[in-house]
Amino acid sequence: MDITDIATPDFVEVDVDKRLGKIRAIFERENPRGIVVTQEGEYAGVIGEKQLVRSRMEDDTKASVVMKSAPGIDRHEDVRETARMLVEGDVQVAPVFEGEKLYGVIASDAILEAVLDSLDAISVEDILTEDVVSVGEKSHVGGAINKLREHGISRLPVVDEDSGKLTGIVTTHDLVEFVVRDDSRQGRGDRRGDLDRMLDLPVYDLMSSPVVTATPSETVEAAVERMFDNDISGLVVTPDESDDLVQGIVTKTDVLRALTFTEEESMDVQITNVRLLETLSREEVVESITSVVDKYQEMQVLHAHVRFHQHKEKLRGTPLIQSQIRLRTSHGQIAGSGEGYGAEHAFHVALDKLERNVLELKGVNADEKYRGQLIRKLGEL
Repeated sequence: MDITDIATPDFVEVDVDKRLGKIRAIFERENPRGIVVTQEGEYAGVIGEKQLVRSRMEDDTKASVVMKSAPGIDRHEDVRETARMLVEGDVQVAPVFEGEKLYGVIASDAILEAVLDSLDAISVEDILTEDVVSVGEKSHVGGAINKLREHGISRLPVVDEDSGKLTGIVTTHDLVEFVVRDDSRQGRGDRRGDLDRMLDLPVYDLMSSPVVTATPSETVEAAVERMFDNDISGLVVTPDESDDLVQGIVTKTDVLRALTFTEEESMDVQITNVRLLETLSREEVVESITSVVDKYQEMQVLHAHVRFHQHKEKLRGTPLIQSQIRLRTSHGQIAGSGEGYGAEHAFHVALDKLERNVLELKGVNADEKYRGQLIRKLGEL
């Protein structure tokens, strides 16, 4: 299946110097699927609707400040490859070309709508992220913002500090809406004190509750339909037997990533924010993960996802990078993460952590096998 009939010419083209105030007016008036930004007639980047709506930048800010670089996609590209390019580019919308001519845009939601019927073949458990970052109800909003930035994520399940039970969720969208709403209420002027007050508020004051959830055993099709029905991009996953414990997170990006999984013997590797790889090549990333996996032949890796996230901190001009490696294997999900100055350093720190986690899993399995043998021998006595 290709994207010939999924890509849409419903987009607006603006110059890099176009002001955000005018772009917002275009969205309100025409409601296009996306905005393509050009410079001297050449493609430069994209602006998605949610990205624009959530921006707190002033109306006179130029489009070049908000736009994101997205890969150009051929109109007849395969859906799986398109999904991979969107995930690796960390974008929700990308430009579509027919030959040399800009045809339109392709949005992640359009892909999910097109393949929705086929998503009943996989379960939420197959694609959820188990390593969940959460926040306590009494934590300050400032702390929640720091967690979102530090981990490069867009949502935090909120839990009761005493029981650990799920009570709500807070997203970057909630935070921006809250600040913008307070902006309009307070008016202009020096708002430093107001901002400090907002950052000191408990997360409980702006979290969304009840939380829209999914269970591990239900189909991805049902989960995506729920996301569409509630106009959200992710669900908290709770155990089948309890709806107030956090087991994981599943997002639209996880679903897009699942579309790229292959049934081939060779390991499928996907990289998010591949643009951060400067001294490290994609091939070297794949070879490094393969070398770790090959040490443990009993483990079959179905899919590997490597994600890079850049922090603002720098050391002699080199940015602090966070690297996360997640393997989907025949033994379940295994992950490793680390930070370093530059993508190569961060990746190798994460790779070392991944290998330690693989060894730990191997040790646990060996211990369980030994205990089973011991119990059988005791039973024979």
